[in-house]
Amino acid sequence: MVAEVFGVGKRVLLVDDEPQIVEVLSAYLQREGFETVVKTSVQEGLTAMQEQAPDIMVLDITLPDGSGLDILRSAAEGARIPSIMLTARTDEVDRVVGLELGADDYVTKPFSPREVVARVRAVLRRFEEGQRGTGAAQPRRFRLRGLEIDMGAHEVRVNGKLSPLTPSEFRILTVLAENPGQVFTRAQLLDRLHDDGSIFERTLDRHINNLRKKIEPNPDDPDYVVTVYGVGYKMKRE
Repeated sequence: MVAEVFGVGKRVLLVDDEPQIVEVLSAYLQREGFETVVKTSVQEGLTAMQEQAPDIMVLDITLPDGSGLDILRSAAEGARIPSIMLTARTDEVDRVVGLELGADDYVTKPFSPREVVARVRAVLRRFEEGQRGTGAAQPRRFRLRGLEIDMGAHEVRVNGKLSPLTPSEFRILTVLAENPGQVFTRAQLLDRLHDDGSIFERTLDRHINNLRKKIEPNPDDPDYVVTVYGVGYKMKRE
């Protein structure tokens, strides 16, 4: 139950202008113990993001006065807020842009409300695990050349400069950094991530591409997260 994992009252900002969707989805979320803040436009969503301090945002791409991507862009400039996009099946370009802007997941319409609730839980769980670090038995910090990973603070710095990662990107990076030189197939990497719905095999490559853009001096010729062609990925040793 949500109350057992997250505590009662986690706040979800839901921005969508389709009344039936927000009514049903809000009801499902509330039934699972979440507090919902429902808005129907970009401007309302931006205001609520600033004033309501949501724990997670669920954003429709297409809104009357713009795009949910506008809210993601604004969120990227401030404190980290986990986010899920609601998209049409034809919005592939928007999904890619959303992931690059820091969205943690997306759900295509039409969708099951139960699926969205499960995704909300998964993204929040991963975010909170990242905030806490992954346990006392593991190192709190990694340093690989110019890359520094602080698991306790959920921070990554490249040559001393803070590089904001999404929870999914942070999880991928820490698994690879804990095992430098070890090659992971996609299936092995997902298994090590203990995936429960926040990362899928079809989106893993996209998460890694986005990660490279944030940590690599030259993403086209990576110095940290490298591809082993025909096998998978590894963290390059010294």
